[in-house]
Amino acid sequence: MKRILGAFALALAAFAAQAQDVYMPYSRDTYHLIDRYQIKYGEQVPEMHTAVRPYGRRDVAELAEISARNARTAVDQFNTGYLLNDNWNYTNQENNDSRKPVLTYFYRNKTDLFHVESEDFTLRVNPVLHFELGLDNESDGVRYINTRGVQLEGSIDKRFGFYAFVGENQARFPEYVNRRIRRDGVVPHETLWKDFKEDGYDFITARGYLNYALSKHVEIQLGHDRHFIGDGYRSLVYSDYAPPAFFLKLNTKVWKLHYMNLFQELIATADRKDELLPKKYMALHRLGINITDNFNLGLFEQVIFARGEGKFELQYLNPVIFYRSIEQGLGSSDNAMLGADFRWNIANRLQLYGQLQLDEFVLDEVKSGNGWWANKQAGQIGAKYIDAFGISNLDLQGEMNIIRPYMYQHEDQFTNYQHYRQPLAHPIGANLLEFVGIVYYQPIPRLMLTGKAIATRYGQDIVTPTDTLNYGNNPLLSYLDRVSTYGNEIGQGVKTDQLYLDLTASFQLRHNMFLDLKQIVRRTNTEGEAPDYSTYFTSFAFRWNIPQRLHEF
Repeated sequence: MKRILGAFALALAAFAAQAQDVYMPYSRDTYHLIDRYQIKYGEQVPEMHTAVRPYGRRDVAELAEISARNARTAVDQFNTGYLLNDNWNYTNQENNDSRKPVLTYFYRNKTDLFHVESEDFTLRVNPVLHFELGLDNESDGVRYINTRGVQLEGSIDKRFGFYAFVGENQARFPEYVNRRIRRDGVVPHETLWKDFKEDGYDFITARGYLNYALSKHVEIQLGHDRHFIGDGYRSLVYSDYAPPAFFLKLNTKVWKLHYMNLFQELIATADRKDELLPKKYMALHRLGINITDNFNLGLFEQVIFARGEGKFELQYLNPVIFYRSIEQGLGSSDNAMLGADFRWNIANRLQLYGQLQLDEFVLDEVKSGNGWWANKQAGQIGAKYIDAFGISNLDLQGEMNIIRPYMYQHEDQFTNYQHYRQPLAHPIGANLLEFVGIVYYQPIPRLMLTGKAIATRYGQDIVTPTDTLNYGNNPLLSYLDRVSTYGNEIGQGVKTDQLYLDLTASFQLRHNMFLDLKQIVRRTNTEGEAPDYSTYFTSFAFRWNIPQRLHEF
């Protein structure tokens, strides 16, 4: 056996190609730029499958090289230069040399506080800062975010990559965020937290992973991070709302195919006790195929399960099997879901995209139209319009999401679709209809103006001191406690109309250093005796090597 394992290890070493790359940290602002150029020039980078995020730095660098050669406006030249510089170790077309290094060793290039580059080793080290001050009409005192941290990444022997991020945070959030914290007992996007002074929170954010190329086309990745599946602003499959989780990921890219396997260890509940929190697990795979150079179709399936005291169901490790068949063969009641997505780029200016997620599907019950509770489906359709109406660097996005009641719920916390008491898909949960509209305009190279309008109609569950009426909104509840078996419809329960407006001006002082001026208006109108809320939140922020902290629910 030792000889066999030794021969296998030597074979892997002999045939391992250069590592695919480390991944570009997921930031909605930066990824909008990547999406913009993928729509314009993505036919020349067909191996870039955009529905699985984050993207590899090597893919982004290749797209940026093509985009830079075609850039016609000063804004596009600046943006493509930014992407090339940010991925300098995967391209020779960057313009990243620093004219004046600091104390000889620091900022020898434009992007990194400290870097090392040799034939066998690269290292990038950068500070992370986020200082934000704001005023909220529903709260007394200044709202703030104070984040300090460090980010490092690099590669060894051109086949082994690594990434790490750690940040220490104190924050006082707007009151609408505090209401969500009181409801779920957790800080959005985070794990363990503690109280900080008056109505503040203290928490640590950490992410990190290792990746290695098993062959020219197969890569393995292990670590803690968030993931996002889909081309939309929201994801109905897997979003970046919940905190980072431990994962094992396999990426296989060959011919026109991208096959991704994701295995994760999740936390079933977040009750704060001095003991090990109970675990559950997820297995997810997605097969994407480029039908043409501009049309991608994806099929995916995931299953949530638990086996007593943190035991993994080994049969789900099979990377090329139908999970539903495993679930049925085991005689289990695991939570299996499946669906499809697509992305279609048209005339290098327009992108259509969508998702369909199925939790339960019985055709006769769907055709009957009687509102059977287990008709649990979710759908998304959207479009992106680049250089809209012939105006350079004016980009539009529109999206509709519809999620039926009880979607993402299951029997208990060990099989429902949440991690650390936070939804794995849509941040509002289910039982909703939503419209998203976004305008991006970059009038000059360093200034990005963004306007968002998110209108959502959803049905709230009724929570009293002694009871909860489950109308299918909150994924944390059990569908065994549903209000009705038939007659269910979207918006049932406490019908709520919510409007979320966000106007943001971001100015890039230097590479990955931003000043943000933001105005949020959020209004909820509910039927019956439930209270209405109107929030006006104005903030100013300084960010360095960290994306905006968004609470869009």
